[in-house]
Amino acid sequence: MKKIIVPVDFSEHSEFALEAAASLAQKFGSELIVLHMLELSNAIITSTHEALSQEAVFYLKLAEQKFDTFLDKPYLEDIQVTPIVKHFKVWSEVNDVAQEHNADLIIMGSHGASGIKEVLVGSNTEKVVRYSDIPVLVVKHNPILFDFEDVVFACDFSEEAVTPYLNARAIFDKLGAKTHLVYVNSPDGNFKSSSEIDKKVANFLKRADGDLENMSKVNVVSDYSIEKGILNFANVIGADVIAVATHGRKGLSHFFEGSVSEDIANHSTLPVMTFKI
Repeated sequence: MKKIIVPVDFSEHSEFALEAAASLAQKFGSELIVLHMLELSNAIITSTHEALSQEAVFYLKLAEQKFDTFLDKPYLEDIQVTPIVKHFKVWSEVNDVAQEHNADLIIMGSHGASGIKEVLVGSNTEKVVRYSDIPVLVVKHNPILFDFEDVVFACDFSEEAVTPYLNARAIFDKLGAKTHLVYVNSPDGNFKSSSEIDKKVANFLKRADGDLENMSKVNVVSDYSIEKGILNFANVIGADVIAVATHGRKGLSHFFEGSVSEDIANHSTLPVMTFKI
């Protein structure tokens, strides 16, 4: 994990993400790329009019001044920090920055969303999760004790979820965390019989581990929805973080089918890390 991107808007939740990123950077020896997006309109960015050009320069200088204060934190000492200001106004383009810098992880702060606001507006964090090709860690609270001891990894145990699982396990093994595999059997997740689940899990572990030693470590829970099953299981075992494999659906398929990972990122009080399928 050589490079970690931390998109910030200089809010309290952005600082939560920055402190969490610093904690991981110390353990992995990572560089932090702290990204602020001005979200200026195309009219300002592309204008040749002197007044509009001066306005763009003003916001750029203002962001640089805010960085001076925002990055003046004791927990950032001895960590390589690179501040970047972009003119982007679309949060999905964070993935472009991640690819440009060959980053390994994105960490974002979020206050979550619910109800009609979630449906109509969504959140910047949700958009980043949807479009990112690299893992995204969503932090909700001040990471006073940012240690990953127990991790819940939830997926549908399909063949395409093998790579996200291996990527997640590589990170959490490095952190010395215990990974709890969980499968949620629910009416909204194509309910399956016990024998069907056993077969699915066995095929998954055979591809992921080469053997079935971890079969007994897979937790199968039943709940009214996949989201509730994951959150309830995490609460029961006292998990420190929830990791999920996500398809990152976009467009109409996302609107009609929704995304379990985004729902969990919005509603969980625990940190949530998503791994793209």
